Amino acid sequence: MYVRDARNREEVWLLDHIEGMGLDDAAFRSRDYVIAVDESSNEKAGFGRIRIHRGEESACELTGIGVLENWRGQGVGAHVVERLVGRADDEGFDTVYSLTDQPTYLTQFGFEPVEGDALPAPLRERLDEKRETVGPDVVPVALDVGAFAMPTDRREAFKEAPAEAEAEPAVEETPEDFGIDSESATYKYDTG
Repeated sequence: MYVRDARNREEVWLLDHIEGMGLDDAAFRSRDYVIAVDESSNEKAGFGRIRIHRGEESACELTGIGVLENWRGQGVGAHVVERLVGRADDEGFDTVYSLTDQPTYLTQFGFEPVEGDALPAPLRERLDEKRETVGPDVVPVALDVGAFAMPTDRREAFKEAPAEAEAEPAVEETPEDFGIDSESATYKYDTG
């Protein structure tokens, strides 16, 4: 299992799972995401996003963190968060924020609740938006990048993480999926 940057060709996969999990997809850009991948099966297990708000008061937000159901409880989300915090550090941010309705998940890594008034300006606006779209229980949390701590059990679970359920079923594509009428189509090398 490893976590890598998302690729452009994974946009559809990301958008499908973001929508399926009811996560925030505002200002979607696949290059902002990281994806956890099982190295033996190449199956995608989870993802997350670093969103940088530039301007007079810049801020770094972790958002859209999701783990596929059959991979939960195996440290996948923890490693996605670790990779995102590393990217924030690479971008020069000392503090990362998240606006979430699941703050207890992030507190295990050192995130602490903050008052909405203490947020940088772009995140105060985002907090209002997220409370309208996700729900009133969305709270801001912050982490000093250097204080990130990975629980030992999450690191060990990730090393040996097997999917608990079957992989996503393979989609069999037909000529009709590409707009080809197989009854009347002729092909360049058709010998019949």
